[in-house]
Amino acid sequence: MDKLTSMIVFTKVAKAGSFAAAAKELNLSRAMATKHVMQLENTLGIRLLNRTTRNLNLTEVGIAYLERCLQILDDIEETELSVTRLQTEPRGTLKVNATPFFGTYHIAPAIAAYNEAYPDVNVELVLQTGHVDLIEEGFDLAINLNELHDSSLIARKLGSSQRVVCGSPDYFKRRGFPATPNDLKKHNCLVNNTLAPRDQWQFSEPVTGNTSVVKVTGTLEANNADALRLAAISGLGLALLPTYMTGQDLQKGRLQAILKNYDPVQVEIHAVYPHRKHLSAKVRTFVDFLHERFHPTPPWEKWASGPHD
Repeated sequence: MDKLTSMIVFTKVAKAGSFAAAAKELNLSRAMATKHVMQLENTLGIRLLNRTTRNLNLTEVGIAYLERCLQILDDIEETELSVTRLQTEPRGTLKVNATPFFGTYHIAPAIAAYNEAYPDVNVELVLQTGHVDLIEEGFDLAINLNELHDSSLIARKLGSSQRVVCGSPDYFKRRGFPATPNDLKKHNCLVNNTLAPRDQWQFSEPVTGNTSVVKVTGTLEANNADALRLAAISGLGLALLPTYMTGQDLQKGRLQAILKNYDPVQVEIHAVYPHRKHLSAKVRTFVDFLHERFHPTPPWEKWASGPHD
C-alpha cells in the first residue's frame, strides 16, 4: 500500500474519531480505511489507535505520530504550491506600511521601480509611526526600523543603516569638533524623546569594541527625527540620526558626520508580514525586490560616502 495515502487516511481517522466518517470524506470503503491504518501499525510495529465498539482514541505514540504526519503532509502541500506559484504572476493590491520618512524617500521610489516590473500589482502605501497590527489593519507587510518583538510575524532583513552624530558646518565653526564621545557633554545635543533612554547615546569603542554610553543635553527635544535633522542643518546643535535620513545631507555638505571611529548602534531594517502558510506572489516579489535594491550597499550609504561625510 502507498504509505503516503495511509498517512492521509490515518490523519483523517484521527481527526474524525471514526473510520466511517474518514472513509466517507475520502470516498473509500470503511474496510479500506481500516486496512490502511492497520498497515501503518504493522509497518511501525506499534498501536496508533485504541478501538472499542463505541470509541476510538489515539495512543500516546499515536498522538506523536499524528503530529509528524500533519507536518509532513503540510510540507508536501507547500512544496507543490511553491512549484505552482512559479507560473503565477503577482497581481492585485499590495498594502504596505512604513514610517513617514523612510516610506517617502525610500519605499515610494522603490514602488515606482517595482511597478515597472509588475504592472498588475497596485500598491497602497500607508505612512505612520507607532505599533501596527498587520492582521487587524489588513496590511500585507510593513517595513520595520525598530527591534522585533512579535514572534508571530515573519521577518526578513532588507538591510541596515548606520547612525551618525552630525551637525552643520556653521555649528562646527562656532563650537569646534568633538574628538571623542565624551566631548559631546560640552555640546548642544538635540534629543529624540521617543527613544529610550532619550538622553543617552551609545557608542562602540574603536580599539576594544566595548560599548560606552554618554549622557547628552541640549536646547531641543523632539518626538520626530526629521525635525531634529532640520534643526541640525540650521546650526542649532548635534543630532544622532540614521544615514537613511541624513545621507543626501552628508553628500551635499549640509551636514558633516563626526566621531567616525566610534560606531553608534545600527538601525536594522526588516520586512515583516503575518505568518501565512502560503506567501502570496505579490508579497514575495516585493520583498525580494526591496532586498535586492538595498543590497549590498543601500542608497543612503552611497550618499553618505560623498566628500562631506
